[in-house]
Amino acid sequence: MNYWLVKSEPESYSWTQFVKDGRTVWTGVRNFAARLHLRAMKVGDRVLFYHSGEGKDVVGLAKVVKAAYADPTAEEGDWSCVDLAPVKALTKPVTLSTIKGDKVLSTMRLVKESRLSVSPVSEAQFTRLLDLARTKI
Repeated sequence: MNYWLVKSEPESYSWTQFVKDGRTVWTGVRNFAARLHLRAMKVGDRVLFYHSGEGKDVVGLAKVVKAAYADPTAEEGDWSCVDLAPVKALTKPVTLSTIKGDKVLSTMRLVKESRLSVSPVSEAQFTRLLDLARTKI
């Protein structure tokens, strides 16, 4: 199993809306590195849901329910999307400042490549983040 982090501005698509929808197609990614990450996602992989913009915190846990396929919103180019489903909200959201100050989490791509909307997370980072969130799978 692999672990990932996806980012969304809550005013565009929030965790609350994601839970209400029950499933979503993660479209609109137009960055080559993020596209590679989408294409590496497999059904069952765990995904951390991060609110960017206002909030700046990891708020939920999701899973990949359909592996990468052609993004139907792309008018040109070779772009991909995946389908995600919510698993559960984190008991305690984990803020970006907490992530930056944590020895294990400070090396996350979220910190190093802050504009990347889809990024891999190591198993150790994933476990540490859930510990800080006081959340069990």
